[in-house]
Amino acid sequence: MTDIAHTRIREVLSKATAAISGLKGHILDVVDIKQPPDTQYAIHLAKVISKLSPLVGNMIEFSLVSLLNKLEWDGLGQWERQDPGFPDTIFRGSIEPRPGIEIKTWFPLATEITARFKDSVLHFASDQTYVAVIAWLPDHILYGKPVILDVWIDSARSLAIARDKHYHNPPDYLVIEPEDTTARTANLQQTNTNGYKFQGTLEELQQAEREVQRWGKTGKAYQPTPSYQRRLRGLLGRYSYRLDTNFAKIDRIEHQGLEEFKTRVLASEIRGHTVAYWAKNIPTDLTA
Repeated sequence: MTDIAHTRIREVLSKATAAISGLKGHILDVVDIKQPPDTQYAIHLAKVISKLSPLVGNMIEFSLVSLLNKLEWDGLGQWERQDPGFPDTIFRGSIEPRPGIEIKTWFPLATEITARFKDSVLHFASDQTYVAVIAWLPDHILYGKPVILDVWIDSARSLAIARDKHYHNPPDYLVIEPEDTTARTANLQQTNTNGYKFQGTLEELQQAEREVQRWGKTGKAYQPTPSYQRRLRGLLGRYSYRLDTNFAKIDRIEHQGLEEFKTRVLASEIRGHTVAYWAKNIPTDLTA
C-alpha cells in the first residue's frame, strides 16, 4: 500500500469517527417503544427489551450511512452498508483497501456486551477497518426512543490483537487462524479465527506442555504466521480439543480502551441514576 493510500484511509476514518462520536446524547428517531400500561407489562418489558438491540443496531447502521454521506468526501467515494458482510459499512470509491466501520450495539442493562469479534488480525494489515461500539437505552429507560449514551471507536486490528493475546495460552487454549481460502469465491472465503479448549487427560496436558516448552521462550506468544499456526494445528491434531462457542465475545477480550468505555457508560447518569443503578435495581423498583 502506498503512503498516499495510507494517508487517505486515515483521513476518511478520522472524519467518520469524529462524526459518529458526535452522536453521543443523540436520540434516534428509528423506533419508539410505547410506555407500559401497567406494572406487570413493565416487568415483562424489563426482561425482554435487550432483544431489541439487534433491531436497533440494524437501524443505527442505516442511519450512520446516511449521516456519513452528508459529509463532503472530495469525490473520493461514498459510504455503503453491507448486509451481509464485514464490515457493516464500507467507503466505496478510489481508495484501496476500502476503509470500513463495523458497528456493534450494546444495551447496558444487559449483563454484558454480547457481540463477538472473530475476524483474523491478518485482514487488518493496512489498519483500514475500525470498530464502533454504540451504547444505547430508551430515553425513558424502558420505553421511548433510543438515545445514544456513548460511543467507543478503535481499530479492528487493535481489538484482534487484544483478543488473541487474551485467549491464546497453548497448549490449554489455542487460537487458530482460518485456512487460506483466497482462491474461493467471496461467499466461501473464511475470515474468522476460532478458539479451542484442551479436553485431554492431565497426563496428556503435561505431555503437551513439554512439547510447547520446546518451542522456546517466545513460543507461547501468539503469532498468526503460517509456521506458528502449523505448530498449533499439530497440537490440535494430536490431542483432544473442543471448539469454544463463547470465543471472541468482546466483553471478555480485555481491550484497555473498551474496558474504560464500559466503566464510563455504567457510571453515566440517565433519569437521575447511573446506568449501573438501573441495571441492578429496575426489577426491584418495579415491584416496590
